[in-house]
Amino acid sequence: MFTDFKKFLMRGNLIEIAVGLVLAVAFTAVVNALVEGMLMPLIAAIVGEPSFDGLTFEINDAVFHYGRFLTQVTNFVLVAAALFFLVVRPVNALIARTGRPAGEGE
Repeated sequence: MFTDFKKFLMRGNLIEIAVGLVLAVAFTAVVNALVEGMLMPLIAAIVGEPSFDGLTFEINDAVFHYGRFLTQVTNFVLVAAALFFLVVRPVNALIARTGRPAGEGE
């Protein structure tokens, strides 16, 4: 039973997934730093506020914090744009330049 478990752990796919997950977590920190440290201040310079968290409205003593939603949507769009322009497009250009699909030639 231990031998089977060891074989399972040493399979290539599991190791690749683990490495990919660790890299994704590290890259998330980089992208979040870009968005929070550079892009949101740019929005603050244009709009006047770095965060919309304080925007609310009230109906019958119930407070709706729609600003939090706007801030998260803005963050999502900025993260998606950063990933697209800094990762997806360059990788697609590299793949097109080499003339082979991703994953070949390893």
